[in-house]
Amino acid sequence: MNNAVRWLVFTPIAAILTVILFLAMRALISKEFQPQDKGETASFEINPKVEDIKVIERETKIDRVKKVITPPPPPQIERAKADKPTEKIASIEGAVPEFESPKIDASNFKITVSDRDAQPLVRIPPIFPPRFLQGNNSGYCKVRFDVSPEGQPFNVDAYTCTSSSLKNATIKSVQKWKYNPKIVDGRGVARSGVETTIRFDLQDERGRKMPLPSGY
Repeated sequence: MNNAVRWLVFTPIAAILTVILFLAMRALISKEFQPQDKGETASFEINPKVEDIKVIERETKIDRVKKVITPPPPPQIERAKADKPTEKIASIEGAVPEFESPKIDASNFKITVSDRDAQPLVRIPPIFPPRFLQGNNSGYCKVRFDVSPEGQPFNVDAYTCTSSSLKNATIKSVQKWKYNPKIVDGRGVARSGVETTIRFDLQDERGRKMPLPSGY
């Protein structure tokens, strides 16, 4: 119902506005167009007079070359000559006694290497576990292992660690080490029971080493 009422009310108003706009446009179009008067054309010149530019010539005066007299050479200074030695060169009395060189039998000649314990050659540092790096304490692991006759560690055991996260990193590091094997009677033999401690030191923002956890 409301839509019908609105339609009946606004339709005549819209028609009246349309007629008014149409009549206004017609009145504007019916007027004659009157062009405006053309203004005076302004004219001007840029640099009407060309001035001559004077070229300044540089006067160059060459002085006469003076004759240079070569100075005399410096005087020669006579050097003192050394006198010949009057004494004879001393002779070494005596002669080197003759001796027979020793004869070495290759079949009985042996080179022996003295006994020695296993010595480290290469020690690869361990990789810090990410979980350990987030802590506030340094740490260490005590490790025990054997060394083969070829100098390779085996049977690696990290038996004491301040943190369980350091155990695998310690074992993997020691397995990459290289040793001079133990020598007994000139031959390389296995070495058992080698012990060492691997430290995992952390630093604070000032570069100071963080302490070990309490109880270690």
